[in-house]
Amino acid sequence: MAKKNANAAGTVKVRLVGGLRGVQGRHRLSVKALGLNKTNDVRELKDSPQVRGLIQTVNYLVRVED
Repeated sequence: MAKKNANAAGTVKVRLVGGLRGVQGRHRLSVKALGLNKTNDVRELKDSPQVRGLIQTVNYLVRVED
């Protein structure tokens, strides 16, 4: 049987790769809503349109991992 990847399980891994200095306040709040605090923090979140929207808002600060 084939392995299930993160998307098949309904989750997405997000890593904060950029610092928050000099970033718009609204984008800081989006990063906080994703549960990320420091650089290189990783969270596994439920894959939903709301989470995807937050990721898209701060796409220059985060990376989606497999």
